[in-house]
Amino acid sequence: MPDVHDDVHVVVLAAGVGTRIKSARPKVLHRVAGTPMIAHVLEGAQSLKPRSVTVVVGHQADAIRSALSGQPGLACVVQQPQLGTGHALLMAEPALGGSTGTVILLSGDVPLLTPKTLQALLDRHHSTGAAATVLTAVVDSPQGYGRIVRSGERIARIVEERDATPAERHIREINSGIYAFALEGLFDAVRAIASENAQREYYLPDLVAIFRQLGRGVETITVANPDEIRGINNRGDLAEVSQIVRQQKNSELMASGVTIEDPATTYIDRSVAIAADTIVHPGVSLEGGTTIGAGCEIHSGVRIVNSRIGDRVTILNHCVIADATIGNDVSVGPFAHLRNEAEVRDHARVGNFVELKRTVLGPGSKAMHLTYLGDATIGEKVNIGAGTITCNYDGVKKNQTVIEDGAFIGSDSQLVAPVTVKKGAYVGSGTTVREDVPSGALAVSAGKQRNIDGWVEQKGKRQK
Repeated sequence: MPDVHDDVHVVVLAAGVGTRIKSARPKVLHRVAGTPMIAHVLEGAQSLKPRSVTVVVGHQADAIRSALSGQPGLACVVQQPQLGTGHALLMAEPALGGSTGTVILLSGDVPLLTPKTLQALLDRHHSTGAAATVLTAVVDSPQGYGRIVRSGERIARIVEERDATPAERHIREINSGIYAFALEGLFDAVRAIASENAQREYYLPDLVAIFRQLGRGVETITVANPDEIRGINNRGDLAEVSQIVRQQKNSELMASGVTIEDPATTYIDRSVAIAADTIVHPGVSLEGGTTIGAGCEIHSGVRIVNSRIGDRVTILNHCVIADATIGNDVSVGPFAHLRNEAEVRDHARVGNFVELKRTVLGPGSKAMHLTYLGDATIGEKVNIGAGTITCNYDGVKKNQTVIEDGAFIGSDSQLVAPVTVKKGAYVGSGTTVREDVPSGALAVSAGKQRNIDGWVEQKGKRQK
């Protein structure tokens, strides 16, 4: 019997065209709850602490390689042409040359396998000393899956649905396409697979019968939750599996002390972290590496992507926040847009229809209405009046605006960068600021108001 500490090698099959998903993008790069499905598979595989991970690519191989380029220690091998799963595994032989131990074979479009199930598969394989161990499931609707044909309690063979007899199609125990193989003699057995089937391909499940003929043991282990082995073939599958992942995430968050008022309409990626006593209203999307502190309230229609939110923050309805940082005790929205490294510091306020881009809004400062602040550094306790614009683009490059502590910017002002409003200075309403404003000064650019008496009466006469 192999020692339980034998080396583990993971091979992921990701070479197929995926015609049923009808996409120019490789199927395994489609996102399940915000993460490419193959990334879910590789994350699960890492729980086994494998000595090597090999991904078999084929269709759009370069796109998959590029997407996986950040994965340390991962090798890609090309299957060309695609002649079935047995042929795909054979392509991994050079990458595993000279290795010993166990191969865990995974599919790039089966993203729900848990570390617990993968470990159970490996333990079963080691404890029985089998040449192959097959992960199976019992389902109510087995259509589309290979069936497990048994002789007594032992697995005899796996038959694909298109090759099955009417009686075999009634079998409810299915092949997941997930296996553990002893490396010793594996590739010799793979080369013995024939292509005498409806598709003229080399089916990996045929290894079961080959090993039985060779007198080598084949075992099975049945997964408790059939959802774990769900493959994604089309857009409907993609949506349903994403929903499962999101439901799991929502359940975990609620168990940890987060209130999610309507889990069915709340979309939270698996990579998001939320602290206790935060309330999430219906229709919220939280994506990527977003983190949200304790005691926050996220109102309906909000979308937050790759952003850091502090404690006791209120995000009002229909805000979009991407790649931004928000401190503690901040209020944002409604209808605010924070993006591109925007930073809102403690106790600041951002109101309705305000946009911040590469801007720091200092502690206790506020911009409450209809304002664009781009490429700006704004100090502490600054008031930004309604309709203010930092004119950051000169037609060639972006320029900086600096507004120092305690300054007051009147409504409908334009600050033409590069420009600095010094500490405690005032900018009068309707002013276009083209030069620095000294500390304590008042900047105005509009001329004196002139009233024309009788103008309305004269206008009326001209229109008759």
